[in-house]
Amino acid sequence: MEKMQSIEEFYQSKMNWMPDNLQKEMGHFNVFRIEDCAPHTGKPLPYSRKDFFKISLIVGKTRIHYADKIVEINERALLFANPHIPYTWEQLEDTQSGIFCIFTEAFFNQFGNLKDYPVFKPGGNPIFDLPVDQAEHIRDIFERMFVEINSDYTYKYDVLRNLVFELIHSAQKMQPATSTLYTHSNASTRVASLFMELLERQFPIESPLQQVGFRTPTDFASQLAVHVNHLNRALKEVTGKTTSQLIAERIVQEARALLKHTDWNISEIAWCLGFEELPHFINFFKKNAQITPKSFRMAIV
Repeated sequence: MEKMQSIEEFYQSKMNWMPDNLQKEMGHFNVFRIEDCAPHTGKPLPYSRKDFFKISLIVGKTRIHYADKIVEINERALLFANPHIPYTWEQLEDTQSGIFCIFTEAFFNQFGNLKDYPVFKPGGNPIFDLPVDQAEHIRDIFERMFVEINSDYTYKYDVLRNLVFELIHSAQKMQPATSTLYTHSNASTRVASLFMELLERQFPIESPLQQVGFRTPTDFASQLAVHVNHLNRALKEVTGKTTSQLIAERIVQEARALLKHTDWNISEIAWCLGFEELPHFINFFKKNAQITPKSFRMAIV
């Protein structure tokens, strides 16, 4: 899987230019026509996460890969992408067109929490197959974005936020597109890859103020948009280990490194690794490393 694409890398790879005010803005928004971006190479786009939100109106036969699912669109689709779940799409015919907007989470600071909306929540289906009338309605919203962003209106970004919300609410009134799973072996491999990427992204811990965000199988399953039982079966098939075993092994590995290479107290290390109570961490470490954290640290001095 490709590393997370930053908004700066998006502009460099797709547009060959960088907005002058990109680093100066508290939040960023822009809108583009797909056909105006860098020419399509005929190969699938890299399967990756982005550090920004993206809403795309895609016109043309397309196969969309999202988490462990595939959605095939024959004519038109609306795709909501967030920074948590990797995705890509394949162009299945020579001509493809459409419109998309990108924006950072900071663009909506004080204007609502995007993650609360079902189209951006892990576990949902953010892809909508559009009949002609709905596609025209969605296209009209995007066209209004072009008009607004090119205007001199002082409060145009307020209008653009409203148009994003209009896209969100329009979609949530629709029926999501029907998805299919990968074939069994491919699905397991894909899920295992996504899990390991998400697990490793939390490490290394470099500050006593840094805490892991996901520590239970349910946490990971939610982020990967799969049922926890499905995640466990996939990991067992690919690695021979359960989700809990893989998480425990990685946390113990990080705990050993922190005990050995930092002077943080054991309570600080426990908190960084997601343990709110020190005794829970001590018991966890002793169970998995056959030694207490204190004894481990004393043994390497």
